[in-house]
Amino acid sequence: MFAKLFAVATLALAASAATIPAEKRSADIAGSHSGDGTYYGTGLGACGITNSDSDYIAAASHVLFDSFPGYNGVNPNSNPICGKRATANYNGKSVSFAITDRCVGCAEWDLDFSPAAFQQLASEDLGRLHGVTWTFD
Repeated sequence: MFAKLFAVATLALAASAATIPAEKRSADIAGSHSGDGTYYGTGLGACGITNSDSDYIAAASHVLFDSFPGYNGVNPNSNPICGKRATANYNGKSVSFAITDRCVGCAEWDLDFSPAAFQQLASEDLGRLHGVTWTFD
């Protein structure tokens, strides 16, 4: 049963990655992006990397993760977005981080940060930051 569910999920990932042409996605990722910032309890992420809450990492949206240039939708551990460095800014504060996970509940340019990375931008008491800008390094 698990193998069948995995196969269906893999096909769904490949299909979602195919919906955005690679040349358009490459142009999209080059600039500055804006979205919401949230935080989550870390662990083993979609890139196959185990992180702790003190690491400066973030999960990219499922939309971005699944359509990242060079990703074939088969093995998320081999997605070229994994380990990619980026810098986010919010209200005059910034944080540099690596992308090591996939966020199912995020809109296209949202980021779900580790608690340590989020705290560089604002207090966890805020929960959700609107208007976080970020770029790939």
